[in-house]
Amino acid sequence: MGNLPRSVVSRKPTDTMRIILTSFAGVLFGFFIGVSFPTLSLTKFNLSSSLLPEADLSKLEGEKTGILNVPVSNAPTESPHLNDTSKIWVSSNPRGAERLAPKIIAAESDFYLHKLWGNPSEDLTSRPRYLVTFTVGYDQRNNIDAAVKKFSENFTIVLFHYDGRTTEWDEFEWSKRAIHISARKQTKWWYAKRFLHPDIVAAYDYIFIWDEDLGVENFDAEEYLKLARKHGLEISQPGLEPNRKITWQMTKRRDDREVHKETEEKPGRCPDPHLPPCAAFIEIMAPVFSRDAWRCIWHMIQNDLVHGWGIDFALRKCVEPAHEKIGVVDAQWVVHQSLPSLGSQGEKYEGHSPWRAVRLRCRKEWFIFDDRMKKAERAYFSSMGIDPPKLKSL
Repeated sequence: MGNLPRSVVSRKPTDTMRIILTSFAGVLFGFFIGVSFPTLSLTKFNLSSSLLPEADLSKLEGEKTGILNVPVSNAPTESPHLNDTSKIWVSSNPRGAERLAPKIIAAESDFYLHKLWGNPSEDLTSRPRYLVTFTVGYDQRNNIDAAVKKFSENFTIVLFHYDGRTTEWDEFEWSKRAIHISARKQTKWWYAKRFLHPDIVAAYDYIFIWDEDLGVENFDAEEYLKLARKHGLEISQPGLEPNRKITWQMTKRRDDREVHKETEEKPGRCPDPHLPPCAAFIEIMAPVFSRDAWRCIWHMIQNDLVHGWGIDFALRKCVEPAHEKIGVVDAQWVVHQSLPSLGSQGEKYEGHSPWRAVRLRCRKEWFIFDDRMKKAERAYFSSMGIDPPKLKSL
């Protein structure tokens, strides 16, 4: 067998046993240390890129645990820096802005125009309190010119251009301080949903969202708002001069009062005198909304329904009591000229003329909106364990 090293030959049995016991104790100690602390993730270490130049740490961790790291659309509600006080995390901030110090957040905005030079604090010599928008085509420029002149400098003017023609409007001096937004062949409700978010128009007490075919000879915007405030109207419109084109009795001007909030309709139209179209109702051609009412209505506007038919019957859901806070201002009235302007922007569809195709789309949207509203309310009451009330069509 040859000669063994002296160290092996001379080692006693007790020494060998001591080595075995020490090794076993080390293994047990390591096991208890391992189960006493939570699993450490590689992503928690600040490893130099020179150490792991090609490693995708999140992928490694996913492979280790068997769980894929799928991006989550909802922002976290708790701070990822709970143990790091040098990091900012304010859960009460607007969603997505939790990492900002609260005093820097500008959650609301406006349409005030600013200069490109000088001190920012010197930009605004006035801050209009009201907003008026018109959805326009260039052919109606003279009508819009007459309408804009009925609104004081206390109004911000916004024109939504459905025909793509914007620069030609600079023939009017007021146009140079107006806001021009252009998208071809779109309606005012399409524009309103995309450009009049409540946080964008939060600076304005009232928002006018008007058509382009209104005669305003007997209208003054400041006087109108005085009456709206006086009578507690959150949603309103000017009265319409009676003519054969009047659709609803509610919107017809009365010459014996400042404001009316209810009316009588054709037999069978109003089973409840506090509901549309006999009360809590205005039309969508010339609506005026308070800031608070608009915040609710904006959320009700659907992204794919652009004509707004049916919305006028649902406005009542945004104020309470609706039959007291929705009304028509008779002392300030307009004429609906019924010009087929935006309707002429349509195209032939299934054998119908452009104008007729647009009108059929309007009516179809009304039924879709009505159906969505009823289904949404039924789902709500069902989730609350409540038998839904009988829901009337809009």
